Amino acid sequence: VQLQASGGGLVQAGGSLRLSCIASGLTFSSYGVGWFRQAPGKQREFVAAISWITDYADSVKGRFTISRDNAKNTVYLQMNSLKPEDTAVYYCAAYRIYRNVVVSTASAYEYWGQGTQVTVSS
Repeated sequence: VQLQASGGGLVQAGGSLRLSCIASGLTFSSYGVGWFRQAPGKQREFVAAISWITDYADSVKGRFTISRDNAKNTVYLQMNSLKPEDTAVYYCAAYRIYRNVVVSTASAYEYWGQGTQVTVSS
């Protein structure tokens, strides 16, 4: 199983970026996908997740949108109105969809991709 994250970069505050996560080696429709981020000196934190529903961290609600294209085994994270505090390495991860999974916890996820750096300048 591989998860390939891409789309990070340097952007000014107020700008936008779209991250992509391409999955291979799994039955994509059976898995939810989440995005986490980790800033220097901070713990990894949940950003958003998608299965048949979507979940967002309060800090990104209204600014970030997660979506998926099952035909392409891809999940997207559209990030608008970016702030300097959004600067972090962003990771995508996959979890098997079942009842009562807590998507905001890293332990729910089976597979992780490498990170992609997002830097927002003020």
